[in-house]
Amino acid sequence: MDALFLARLQFAVTVGFHFIFPPVSIGLAWMVVVAEWLGWKKDDAEYRKLAQLVGKLLAITFAVGVATGIVMEFQFGTNWARYSTFVGDIFGAPLAAEGVFAFFLESTFMGLYLFGRSRLSKRMHWFSALMVAVGSTLSAFWIIVANSWQQTPAGFHVVDLPGGGQRAELTSFMDAVFNPSTMPRYLHTVTAALVTGAFIVAGVSAWHLLRNRAAGFAKKGVRIGVAYGLVFAVLEAMPFGHMHAQQVAHTQPAKFAAIEGLYVTQDAKAPMVVFGVPFRSGGPPPKPDIAAAIEIPGLLSWLAFGDFNAPVKGLDAFPEDERPPLWLTFVSFHNMVALGMWFIVIMALAAVRLAQGKLEESPRVLKALVWSIPLPVLACQLGWVAAEVGRQPWIVHPGTQADGAAFAGLRTAVAHSATVGAPELLTSFILFTAIYLGLGALWLTLMIKKTKLAAAAAA
Repeated sequence: MDALFLARLQFAVTVGFHFIFPPVSIGLAWMVVVAEWLGWKKDDAEYRKLAQLVGKLLAITFAVGVATGIVMEFQFGTNWARYSTFVGDIFGAPLAAEGVFAFFLESTFMGLYLFGRSRLSKRMHWFSALMVAVGSTLSAFWIIVANSWQQTPAGFHVVDLPGGGQRAELTSFMDAVFNPSTMPRYLHTVTAALVTGAFIVAGVSAWHLLRNRAAGFAKKGVRIGVAYGLVFAVLEAMPFGHMHAQQVAHTQPAKFAAIEGLYVTQDAKAPMVVFGVPFRSGGPPPKPDIAAAIEIPGLLSWLAFGDFNAPVKGLDAFPEDERPPLWLTFVSFHNMVALGMWFIVIMALAAVRLAQGKLEESPRVLKALVWSIPLPVLACQLGWVAAEVGRQPWIVHPGTQADGAAFAGLRTAVAHSATVGAPELLTSFILFTAIYLGLGALWLTLMIKKTKLAAAAAA
């Protein structure tokens, strides 16, 4: 098997597995903050029970997330040495900032929160929960900074190395941090995490209500989850999702064309593909096409540039070797959008039933909330796939250097470690995958166990 393919596959599995946990951690951390605050201010034991349950789920998720994140960072040096050589001067700064300013904050106050409930004042205990949430959110910022620089590099110049090769050197820390895609991607990602936390709280609470309608903390939890879930699900689509899509249209037009299924450049009134099946048509050479397409004329031009008559580049405007993989990019993005629409619909329906005072007597809605628990995690995974696969064939996208000179980009095909062969990669891939499956099973088991114990205690 090809070493490059195995290196990419191993990193994709590692990042994909790790990325399950940060959105869950961020979302649950802020749900804990809300529940602890209400329990403290209202002197309500049911809110405190809810906070204890969500806090236990957060602690389990945090522990597994830390373990998988460390493995991911090691792979930069082992499997992607050429990439690390090129971006080390820039990539290391946000990773160091994440460790110093975010992870230490999060982990320290996590210990205080978990073990200080009966030892700290109520104010200090709530403050500990707040710092955990702030730390996890800051951690996401610095990771997004590092990844966004790969998407839209800024604040750097490229220099030649004495022994051959090149490296990117930092010229402006602030320009690199606040590159064109940082804030749109950060707001989009954090909001997705808040949706994830809200759905977990709402879904777990709904499960408790289906088993025991008298569970007071579950009644509190479903109200919090539905209220916050609806607000953040709407914000995720508009304005944050829209802002991110516009940013991609301006800075990564090839990715934008791939995710939207626009294969032919439109001079005006570019249609938005609501549904379709991407494929390559026959004939030499095969050309990209969309089967069974359902389109809305002009909407893509308006969404991307605020003008129905704005031209939009299709994939035909880019050389064949600079186009992202078509099928995976298109399908992952459209399924993410479909899930986002479902989040708004189910939370709006639950909110209506809640306002009517009939949610507890609506088993279908409650069951829908339960079965929707994993869907935000899936949506986050699909969004990551669309972002990362859509960037290909570049591991660092072309851009502009600090002096105005064009940067041709760094291709993924030349960024892996030359000395790490296919046998080593295959062996480590099998071992890591086995470990991840074990960790994933352990995480799910513990999450379900803690949820069931809370149900037994309520009964």
